[in-house]
Amino acid sequence: MKCIIIDDEPLAREGLANMLAGISSVELMDSFSNPIDANYYLQNNTVELLFLDIEMASLNGLDFARSLVYKPLIIFITAYPQYALESFEVDALDYLVKPVRIERLLKAINKAENYISLLQKNADEGIAIVENNYVFIKADRKFVKIFFKDILYIEGLKDYVIIHTDGKKVLTAMNIKTIFYKLPIKNFARVSKSYIINTDHISAVDTNMVYLKDEEIPIGNNFKETFFTHYVDGKIIKK
Repeated sequence: MKCIIIDDEPLAREGLANMLAGISSVELMDSFSNPIDANYYLQNNTVELLFLDIEMASLNGLDFARSLVYKPLIIFITAYPQYALESFEVDALDYLVKPVRIERLLKAINKAENYISLLQKNADEGIAIVENNYVFIKADRKFVKIFFKDILYIEGLKDYVIIHTDGKKVLTAMNIKTIFYKLPIKNFARVSKSYIINTDHISAVDTNMVYLKDEEIPIGNNFKETFFTHYVDGKIIKK
């Protein structure tokens, strides 16, 4: 994957570049101290993955991400954990907090690789059939049957959704809003702009995150009240 780094801290750029140098699947094309120079590069070169800081002197990384017409996959790397929820509202692939651990970086890169690999399978368009307990998804030139009970969560990325189950991932070209309104509301909750979860698989919830087995899914501010009202508050055992 061709990638670039945007960070106004020289030591942060150098440290990340050194870690990326040891990962064979990633090709670091360039690094930039400000988004303005990076924007010119993005307009004239193919970049698949962008490592982007948030708090920068010239332009906030979140605002820069919103300004992009063509968006590479974006992994935010920042010293400020409070931006995590907002980062997913601009379709970030992942969010890493400095100092970045190599195992956490590898997890984010693997996620990017999986997404690109799914895209290369030329996903077809949409839902074909919805029944009481399963759905047929048109993907990879065939119809894939997925039982609702097997869906952990659904992730929206750009013009696609990825349906995550215990055993596989299915990608199809569809708006996340479209698939949400096809699913049974008693089992599925939209918790952010980019995520739908199967409430049957919730293992824990806190103010900003819902936990599904080994996955942590952010709860967006615009969806928080509805989620807690309909799926959490009424199920809490009071003292």
